[in-house]
Amino acid sequence: MGFFSRMQRMMKSASPTGGIEVIAPVSGEVVDIEKVPDVVFSRKIIGDGIAIDPDGDTIYAPIDGTIGKIFESNHAFSIESPLGLELFVHFGIDTVELRGNGFERIAQEGQRVKAGDPVLKFDLDYLRQHAKSVLTPLVIANMEDVKDLHKAEGKAVGGETPALQVFL
Repeated sequence: MGFFSRMQRMMKSASPTGGIEVIAPVSGEVVDIEKVPDVVFSRKIIGDGIAIDPDGDTIYAPIDGTIGKIFESNHAFSIESPLGLELFVHFGIDTVELRGNGFERIAQEGQRVKAGDPVLKFDLDYLRQHAKSVLTPLVIANMEDVKDLHKAEGKAVGGETPALQVFL
C-alpha cells in the first residue's frame, strides 16, 4: 500500500462524488478515536477514524477491497479499496500480547473481499478479561489522500452500518 496505490488511483477515475462508504467492522457503540487508551490511535499518529466498543464476535471487511496484512496474532489487518483507500482495523489495545488467543482467522492475506465479508472471529469474554481495552479502532492509513471525512455516531451493526464517509 502507498505510493503504487496512489499512482494506480491517479490513472483511474476520480473518487465517487458521494465519497467512499466505509461500514463498521464490528458491532457495538461508536466512540471517538481520541478516547482509545493508546496514543498511537488517540493522537491519530496512524491516521484518523473512529473506534467501536464491540458487543459481537466477528470483524468484517469495512470496504470492498484486498486484504493486505493480517497480523500473525490475528488481532489486526489492513485492507485497500480499488480506489486506493487504505484502512487499518485493530481489535483492542495490547491484544498483540495475547499471541492469537481469543482470535480466529477467516480471511487470508491477498484475498479480495466485499464489504461485510467476515475477516476474523473473536471471543469477546476472553478478550475483555485479558486485553487492556477492547475498543476497536478503524483508521484511515492514507490520510494524506483524504479531502473530507464524515464520522458516524451511535450504535453500529458490524458488516452493515456506515461508519465513515471518505472523500479522496
